[in-house]
Amino acid sequence: MAARAAPLLAFALLAPTTVVAQAPLTVVSPFEINSLEPSRAGFNFTRMEVTETLVGADDGGLPVPELATAWHLSEDRLSWRFILRADARFHDGTPVAAEAVAESLRRVRTQPGPLADAPITAITAVDPRTVEVRTATPFMPLLAFLAESSTQILAPASYDESGAVRQVIGTGPYRITTIQPPLRFDTERFDGWNGGPTPAIARTTYQAVGRKETRALMAESGQADLAFTLDPAGTDRLRRLSRVTVTALPIPRTITLKLNAGSAFFSDVRVRRALSLALDRNGIANGLLRSPEAAATQLIPPTLAEWHVPTLPPLRHDPAEARRLLTEAGWTPGPDGVLSKDGRPFRVTLRTFAARPELPVVAAAIQEAGRGVGIDIQVAVGGSGDIPAGHKDGTLEMGLAARNFSLVPDPIGTMIADFGPRGGDWGAMGWSSPELQEVLQALGQTSDPAERATLRARVSTILQTELPVIPVAWYDLRVAASRRLDGVSVDPLELSYRISRMRWSP
Repeated sequence: MAARAAPLLAFALLAPTTVVAQAPLTVVSPFEINSLEPSRAGFNFTRMEVTETLVGADDGGLPVPELATAWHLSEDRLSWRFILRADARFHDGTPVAAEAVAESLRRVRTQPGPLADAPITAITAVDPRTVEVRTATPFMPLLAFLAESSTQILAPASYDESGAVRQVIGTGPYRITTIQPPLRFDTERFDGWNGGPTPAIARTTYQAVGRKETRALMAESGQADLAFTLDPAGTDRLRRLSRVTVTALPIPRTITLKLNAGSAFFSDVRVRRALSLALDRNGIANGLLRSPEAAATQLIPPTLAEWHVPTLPPLRHDPAEARRLLTEAGWTPGPDGVLSKDGRPFRVTLRTFAARPELPVVAAAIQEAGRGVGIDIQVAVGGSGDIPAGHKDGTLEMGLAARNFSLVPDPIGTMIADFGPRGGDWGAMGWSSPELQEVLQALGQTSDPAERATLRARVSTILQTELPVIPVAWYDLRVAASRRLDGVSVDPLELSYRISRMRWSP
């Protein structure tokens, strides 16, 4: 059950005075607190270490204790038992009882998220410190599913009478003191946490800052101690500053072009392949992303070594072959150069969003590539919710996003969510493969390394052949950090900022 992945960072900053050392550590990123619901914005709270999941993951994706200190799998591989941390307490002072944990997880199962896709039949409290999870069939990735942020454990007092989350009462080393959705929350050290050494950083602030230029300026001025998701131009400027450290690290995100394969435009696999061939990935990686190694040759990047298939024939750039395939599929040029078929011009809208600053400029490059083969693509830059909303109501034609394959530490979680029979908000739309479902099911049931490698390669081959989503570029996470901090480390799975491990420089 492995993954390599996506560095989320905490880095080092300015020599502090006593006053500075007492100030909160400030983190800025583009992601708003648009809900208290874990399935929608829970990653903000796990990254800031307000909430914990039953199981965590190390840098290689292997399970490590978090709220559960141990677990046991039955001989028939259908029952998992989790032993909770002794004397753990929620932020409201109530003890972490097994029934409260079981109820929290049962509620997670009713919400969108990876755990809803797992073949779980029951979640129960065996005794005050033991939670049992039963599955209909052996499901070896369960530990990875329980490390994903939507499975964070909340106290019973977190919910109102209707079952909606009204406050985030977790078990992590930091507790929320004030929250101002959608832009900010503040935390303080929770002295009742017993999951590790007492954190040296006493207070933190999280701010959602949508503009990439503002995030860079906050890092430059010292208003932010950690600034995430910067653009290439912004990081180039910050690299010239002595008080800021800038890191650009390849992570297991892929910029992907989601297509409505159920539409008249993209139902033909020849058209999907033609659009892929039209893309100049090397030009995008070099000219726009300033990262030559980012040109995607397949969906899964090399940072996920067990899922990346070196022998897979790489995606390539061949506009002439793209035009041939479009002609073969029945699309012919009109007087204005735009292709048409059965009297319908090939005009489509590509939705994307600016929270990840690379996306709008990559969308413009895709628009130009489409023009080169006779496809008229209009780019609409909106909010990140526009793509899943368009998936749900059927209006989406194309969507450009950056998909993370390690938020569930075993990427099979993302594969099931994106390429299941009904597709997924960030994955397939109007496309499914019975063969792929069989392979994913087999992959979930086996722990044999050789068999798992064969099955993973088959998943990648099917997706490379059918292209329900088109890989465009692998992703670099760009982070600016002040030099006022020591003990900073990188979480290659983007699960935590690891603030509890930091301290102010002496």
